[in-house]
Amino acid sequence: MQRLIRSGGKKPPRRKWLFFKLILSTGLLALFAMGILLLYLYQSDLPLADSDRNSQLLDQNGKSIAVFSSGERNRVSVALDEVSPLLIQATLAVEDRQFYDHVGFDIKGMARALFVNLQKMDKVQGASTLTQQLARNLYLSHERTWSRKIKEAMYTAQLEMKYSKDEILQMYLNEIYYGGGAYGIEAASQMYFGKSAKDLNLAESSILAGVPKGPTYYSPYNHMKNAKDRQKTVLSALVTTGGITQGQADEAYSEMLNFKSQKQRITADQAPYFRDYVRNVVVHELGFDEDLLEHGGLNIYTTLDMDAEEAAEAAIASELGGSPDLEAALVSIDPRNGHIKALVGGVNYAQSQYNHVFATTRQPGSSFKPIMYLSALSSGKMTSVSKFSSQPTLFHYDDNRKTYSPKNFGDKYLGDIDMRRAIAASDNIYAVNTILTVGAEQVIELGRKMGITSAMTPVPSLALGTSPVSPFEMASAFAVISNQGKRIKPVAVLKITDDQGHTLYEAPSPHEEKVVEPAAAYVLTHLLESVFETGGTGNRVSANILRPVAGKTGTTSTDAWLVGYTPELSTAVWVGYDKGKILGTTESRKAAPIFAKFTEKALEKVPPKIFPIPDGVVSLYIDPNTGMLATADCPDKQLEVFIQGTEPTEVCTEHGKGEGESVQPLPVNDKPESHSWWSDLKRWWME
Repeated sequence: MQRLIRSGGKKPPRRKWLFFKLILSTGLLALFAMGILLLYLYQSDLPLADSDRNSQLLDQNGKSIAVFSSGERNRVSVALDEVSPLLIQATLAVEDRQFYDHVGFDIKGMARALFVNLQKMDKVQGASTLTQQLARNLYLSHERTWSRKIKEAMYTAQLEMKYSKDEILQMYLNEIYYGGGAYGIEAASQMYFGKSAKDLNLAESSILAGVPKGPTYYSPYNHMKNAKDRQKTVLSALVTTGGITQGQADEAYSEMLNFKSQKQRITADQAPYFRDYVRNVVVHELGFDEDLLEHGGLNIYTTLDMDAEEAAEAAIASELGGSPDLEAALVSIDPRNGHIKALVGGVNYAQSQYNHVFATTRQPGSSFKPIMYLSALSSGKMTSVSKFSSQPTLFHYDDNRKTYSPKNFGDKYLGDIDMRRAIAASDNIYAVNTILTVGAEQVIELGRKMGITSAMTPVPSLALGTSPVSPFEMASAFAVISNQGKRIKPVAVLKITDDQGHTLYEAPSPHEEKVVEPAAAYVLTHLLESVFETGGTGNRVSANILRPVAGKTGTTSTDAWLVGYTPELSTAVWVGYDKGKILGTTESRKAAPIFAKFTEKALEKVPPKIFPIPDGVVSLYIDPNTGMLATADCPDKQLEVFIQGTEPTEVCTEHGKGEGESVQPLPVNDKPESHSWWSDLKRWWME
């Protein structure tokens, strides 16, 4: 018996050994399962975030300026280095001080929150990290269920495994809701303060950092007292973490903040008319599914120049800001490659989303005349010195079965005039004589080649712009003249990639199509420059344009235009009323200053350039009264340019004894005796 007792005492109880093995096995199994789970989570893709599904529109520099979403979300993504460090510090101080030290879960914070909540017998303190908040906002609803919490934990772990801390913080700041439809710090900064997130100061940063906890309750628009109380909490957190001193906190709290008004916030979207145009191009021209555009996370790389776009919006606002119901449109195209640089379809997108840039119900008036004159010049039927008598005239056409009796503005008639004078003064009698000489069908054919797609009626009044066209068509057509007679189809979308960066579409290289000879385009440009010189219809804004520019005004009872160009931009400006209301004198003069202000601002960083002079252009001094080659006896000599082979050969005999020899023909690059300062620049450059 004693031996049995002794030997039994040496062996551990079987039950304890089994329990130990069970614990060990369970632990190993749990570790193995955890390892499998972590490996699975690491290799698995995160679900597509709702915010990522909103395709982005990017400008020519690759900066996101808008999203394609049918909802009311205002979202603009920015890089972390484009956010004020003060905002980042404030957000971390009040939301997640241990962000850079934990692995997605703040264990100490969770234990502390649990202890406080048990003490109070209520949920008075939470412990969600920024990563957990990001996972919840990106992939989950805010329902309080165990399944949602489990998914949140899984997505949190995946985010921490797949992204760096800076990447997670950047995603958080671009995703979090700040109230008023603003998602992300850039949209919020623009909405509340009208500035970029990188320019936020301490007072502004501490206000915004406090809003996400309760976007409605802490919104300064809804509850200023709550917002200021929350700001004090944020500033105190910054003091506690050593980010700022108490003195800096007090100063920031006392600062008077300049919030944007409700009206300003409504119009905060960037380039909304251009965005809508690109949507139409992507869906209807490029064939992308609209649902893919809405929720596919596409990146749409475009030609838009935000500096030019802002210049266009500012120019329109400065001229039409105090004119109720008066509308405007501006579109500007780079004639060298067809890139659409600016597109503003109306005065206020929030009030009207109708894009007037593509409205084909507007008569261009005299701004259509350059297309006709280009047809006359390129056909060789007329030159810049061709003369007609500007006087009341009854024209017969259609085999003399119909008549047409146009009038000049203000019933002002100039007698015998050449093409330069007719263009500068916008003489209607000369224009109708021209279209009857050239043929309306030939003018229409050229207009089609230049980009006019609207219907044009082959009648004499076509010369005066009675066939409606859109501003987009006019800018496209004038781009041909600027580009030495070559047409490049306008383009807005350069490339489309998916959410992984794979290219789904890339625009082909620009294709040039020769419409007219370069010499003909240059001769017309030389004539259109006179519109901005003394006696021209655009002369009153010439002092505001400090570079060579050519163009044409156009005015009807309901529409005002200025379509013009430099070597870099072809721009059409239209002003009028939607309901066909008659324009007053002041309103009819709005298009020209909009064009001038836009052109100078959009090109302020570009040195002035003269229009390049192609081969096949002849420059001669002529007598402006006779249109013949000038002699030394001619009291007035005007240097005019011609397409080689169409220049005058007869010598003026009306001055002196009529035996003088022609002034020696000049090379094309000699000085035109013109009233514009850029003509002097042209001479200096060529010499």
